[in-house]
Amino acid sequence: MSQELLNRPDVAQATLQGPHGTLPFCLFKTDACFQIANDIFAGITYPIVPVVSDVKTVLDIGANVGGVFVRQSADFAFGSLDSDTKSGFAGGGQIGCDYQFAGGWVIGIRDMFDGSSLSRDRTFNFPGASGTVHFKNNWFDTLTGRLGYAFAPSWLLYGQGGVAWAKNSADLNIGGFEVGSASRTRTGWTAGGGVEWMFAPHWSAFLEGNYMDFGSTDRNIVTPNLVVCAAGCSFNTKTTAASVLVGVNYRFNLGKAPY
Repeated sequence: MSQELLNRPDVAQATLQGPHGTLPFCLFKTDACFQIANDIFAGITYPIVPVVSDVKTVLDIGANVGGVFVRQSADFAFGSLDSDTKSGFAGGGQIGCDYQFAGGWVIGIRDMFDGSSLSRDRTFNFPGASGTVHFKNNWFDTLTGRLGYAFAPSWLLYGQGGVAWAKNSADLNIGGFEVGSASRTRTGWTAGGGVEWMFAPHWSAFLEGNYMDFGSTDRNIVTPNLVVCAAGCSFNTKTTAASVLVGVNYRFNLGKAPY
């Protein structure tokens, strides 16, 4: 092997066991290929053989199902409604992109959208009337970044966090009158983690859990039907949620190396 080749900064020296003994060869790190130094054995020519890169970029798209657990509350000047934790069905899809580097490390970004079956009624009493609040969660959407490590062939353990949105509503009925509602898309934060398994070429499955906090929102309802709310009834709503989801992804590999 020529000395000029060995002195190049993008070349690493190694050996290859061939039919005629141990042969030196060079690994071109930047070009992801190696070339056997055929000048060691005159007349023997070795082809350039591609080397699998340890970097992989993957675009994936898939679906998920699972459970969501939500706690909602409404605080009025005359009392509070603190809902018990309510569970329901969640299901939807996700799309994301991962980049594998430095061996088993993986970073990525993903958006996941899920519809929800969650709803809950709560009854309260105050002087002169009683009322009901109907809580409902229509959907939630999370945009997260994740960092993981492939601790075994085809297995990835990861943590993630980012921003979350949810469509929540609280419909208020006092003394048999529909006096108003609070419905909006709320923004909060989410954090969680999970494990992903590549069970077949281009296919992976995952199990993960996430926590979401959407903070609190102030509302005011004015109704002439009740003296207590003739000048306005102000209240504050708060929502937190947790989800446990299983899903499957189809992976469009843009690189070579699997987990």
